[in-house]
Amino acid sequence: MAQHAPTAAVLLIGDEILSGRTKDKNLGFIADYLTVLGIDLKEARVVADIEDEIVAALNALRVRYTYVFTTGGIGPTHDDITADAVAKAFGVPIDHHPEAVEILLGHFKEIGREPNEARMRMARTPKGASLIANPVSKAPGFQIGNVFVMAGIPKVMNAMMEEVAPRLERGAPVLSQTITIQGGEGDVAKPLKDIQERSPEVIIGSYPFESPQGFATNLVLRSRDQSALATAMNEVRQMAVELTRNGKVRGWS
Repeated sequence: MAQHAPTAAVLLIGDEILSGRTKDKNLGFIADYLTVLGIDLKEARVVADIEDEIVAALNALRVRYTYVFTTGGIGPTHDDITADAVAKAFGVPIDHHPEAVEILLGHFKEIGREPNEARMRMARTPKGASLIANPVSKAPGFQIGNVFVMAGIPKVMNAMMEEVAPRLERGAPVLSQTITIQGGEGDVAKPLKDIQERSPEVIIGSYPFESPQGFATNLVLRSRDQSALATAMNEVRQMAVELTRNGKVRGWS
């Protein structure tokens, strides 16, 4: 039986990602994290530091999915415009959050830094937002509605996800099993399609790679339904045995 799961999207914000200067590490972390929580990540987008582009992407995603997670653009510089864009998307004003101001003033005093205007920009949040604690560098992220706004620095974002997790509705975990076929995708495509059609509650993925012995393919089966997964897995094993017997593949494991 199909089981309900919350859905999510990730919005990666920053010119540096699109230019290739920064290699994103956040999407993979968030995807893995949400999988453990039983939340299905359905979409990811990358947008430049352009307010209207951020607003358009955010408004499209937040009505489509249970949760949206953004990374990047909440620092102290002129191109950190995520907070302003989020406020515009929700149609609310933005101002310094009193608790965020207190956190930053205390932190800057402790480390001997001037709480100048640029640094205090990191205390600005849309009206109605709640803070996401930042145990690493103190400048908080924030949540408004179903949108979680987090830092782009991976170490900080990872810590913020730990703070966010208790706020999230969880679904049944996705179970996964893998078989490796010593042969190319073309050798398994037809019988695998037949198995997929008989197993609508199982997602079957085919991922080719080159092994020391030649072309090979990982077949990954994923489902929240343990019984359906077991049935499909047995069929895939039987397919592997038959293909090996017929000499179409070199073997399987």
